[in-house]
Amino acid sequence: MYYVIKKQENMSPTTFIGFQVPKYIAAKNNEHVIFEFIKDGKPQRKWVKKDEVILLTDDKKYFMKIMKQFKDVEATQQKLVDDARDQLNQSMETFTETMNSEINDFNEIKNSADVPNMLKGLDS
Repeated sequence: MYYVIKKQENMSPTTFIGFQVPKYIAAKNNEHVIFEFIKDGKPQRKWVKKDEVILLTDDKKYFMKIMKQFKDVEATQQKLVDDARDQLNQSMETFTETMNSEINDFNEIKNSADVPNMLKGLDS
């Protein structure tokens, strides 16, 4: 059995997946690796660009070690992103509240004599 860690290029942020395959085909003069799976009793092949393959090994223990390392980094980074998103949401909420308060305060004085408001007195 072979163990694979592959980048997920079309994901944002870039992530990875790990899986096992019974067979692979790779060659120096080809930029792809072909992974062969058995599904419903029939072999199926998946072509993957070599530069998307992070690890291909037959050492399950090493594969598990690297997967854990990547999962730990992913969890740490996801927590940072979640915390930043929460902080951004709080900042946006504070911004909205502050601007609404400022506009409401101005609406209180916009019809006073010292404000050059050309719509003064035209309010319904």
